[in-house]
Amino acid sequence: MLVVRRVAWQPGGYPSDVIFVGTSGWQYDHWRGGFYPRDVAKRRWLEWFAERFATVESNNAFYRLPERKTFGEWRARTPDDFVFAVKMSRYLTHIRRLKDPAEPVARFLDRVAGLEGKLGPVLLQLPPTLRAAPDLLAATLEELPRTVRVAVEPRHVSWWGDEVREALTRHGAALCWADRRSRPVTPLWRTADFGYLRLHQGRLRPGYGAGALTSWVNRIERAFPATHQVYVYFNNDPEGAAPVDAVRFARIAADRGLAVSRTG
Repeated sequence: MLVVRRVAWQPGGYPSDVIFVGTSGWQYDHWRGGFYPRDVAKRRWLEWFAERFATVESNNAFYRLPERKTFGEWRARTPDDFVFAVKMSRYLTHIRRLKDPAEPVARFLDRVAGLEGKLGPVLLQLPPTLRAAPDLLAATLEELPRTVRVAVEPRHVSWWGDEVREALTRHGAALCWADRRSRPVTPLWRTADFGYLRLHQGRLRPGYGAGALTSWVNRIERAFPATHQVYVYFNNDPEGAAPVDAVRFARIAADRGLAVSRTG
């Protein structure tokens, strides 16, 4: 795999202009024999992944919220420069559908505290059947401290309105940009001091072509000046496309002179 130049990381954090590049999850059995060598035990996959990427988006918490101890173990098993983005439990987003958020948000925050300084953004992915509810969204965001970066991924077209944009901006939450088949499926709003992009499926199914990856680098460069961090995660896990495309994306961004987290 290609190796992109490392960003200078020091105790206390990354510089303000880095683009974090990784994948949505690391525990895919079908990556064995491809990304993961067959002689690497599954219990060591996180360490293998963290040697090659400096960030991952954890989907585990969405399906079953791990205990704080588990998050602490993940923290201990990864290098000092590693960052976890964590997907909010579906209990809040898909079962309660953002209603009465105080208890589930508090429980989530208590658990992810095990990551300590390795906690990156929290992702709220909303169900595709949930229509726009700016008041519910605002109430949920109010339960999250401003010290925690929050990205929101709505998936119903009714969310693309001024009230939603205003609620995100008022709470400093990023609209999660999303892509399917190499095309944006969300507005390219900038509503926070950081960016968040999820790439679900390339036009090549599941992979992305160089043109599509370059287009996303261009969009990020236009929307976010050098003082902003951006998190980019590839969710096209079939056939092991995600880690390959993540490295290719990072190379394109680095060749443009942008600061990119380590990949390779």
